[in-house]
Amino acid sequence: MKKTLEFKAHDGEIEDIALGPDNKVVTAGRDFQCCVWQQDQLVTGLRWHENLPGIPDKAYRYQACSDSGTFLGLGTVTGSVAIHIAFSLQRLYYVKEAHGIVVTDLAFVPESRPGRELLGGHEAALLSVAVDSRCKLHLLPVRRSLPVWLLLLLCAGLIVATILLLQLAFPGFL
Repeated sequence: MKKTLEFKAHDGEIEDIALGPDNKVVTAGRDFQCCVWQQDQLVTGLRWHENLPGIPDKAYRYQACSDSGTFLGLGTVTGSVAIHIAFSLQRLYYVKEAHGIVVTDLAFVPESRPGRELLGGHEAALLSVAVDSRCKLHLLPVRRSLPVWLLLLLCAGLIVATILLLQLAFPGFL
């Protein structure tokens, strides 16, 4: 192996690292930050006190990270587990104290056939392991969105309603 890049990612130790798509890297450090990197450039990051205000950051920190390409799983030293959208870091799921103590590792269920069976109707599944000798499965419900056909139908209805209102307001418009 040959080193290709070196840069300072965190103040202090790095607790965990995960590789993502497009050569992006996610790191969780002892400096209470979780960061997304493209080469040596910071793309975005989470600081504990910004993500969970009101909770003192000196007692808590990100401990483990796992990146599925679509989602980022984070575990903390307090046993909490969260799932974020990868690389925008918008939080979709959070369980405070899912474990009694430190989350040591996380892994997303793969997109294989047995993995899809375990997912059922959920969008993602994250396994968390902690010092409390427990392994837990976290299921992310499917996010609801409007079907494209319904959106097109609503737009067509809006256009027709606008034309009718214009015809009513300005007789002889058409």
